Amino acid sequence: MENQKVIIRVMTMEDFDEVHALWMEIHGFGIRSIDDSREGVERFLRRNPTTSMAAVADGKIVGAILCGHDGRRGCLYHVCVREAYRKHGIGQKLVQACMEALKSEQINKVNLIAFKKNEVGNRFWQGLGWTFREDVNYYECIINEDNVTIYNP
Repeated sequence: MENQKVIIRVMTMEDFDEVHALWMEIHGFGIRSIDDSREGVERFLRRNPTTSMAAVADGKIVGAILCGHDGRRGCLYHVCVREAYRKHGIGQKLVQACMEALKSEQINKVNLIAFKKNEVGNRFWQGLGWTFREDVNYYECIINEDNVTIYNP
């Protein structure tokens, strides 16, 4: 990483191609065929216009978080930083910006899912002091079978 300043800003649809390309280069990253399409992300950002963030360094997006809420609880999705830019506090700054955006919308609690096999991600969240919950079970019901998850190698 060059010694240039990292800018954390609200993500917009103009960022989609670059953010999607970033998602595709992250090892083990899961992309949903519908939810993570251009139309799916546009729908998400329309519903949550101020809470998703992008990190820009060296003239390109090097990190991103989709962040939204339902009026009661916030949720972080697709938290990622380009590998060459990790260990410089970018992920932490992205999370902090999302938390501040949620707080300004009077959201008091935030959840996320980290896959058990995602060792890098789990270490990141533990390092930030997030609480691992053993008292809940996570359930999922697929409404649209066409919305499949494809994992990057």
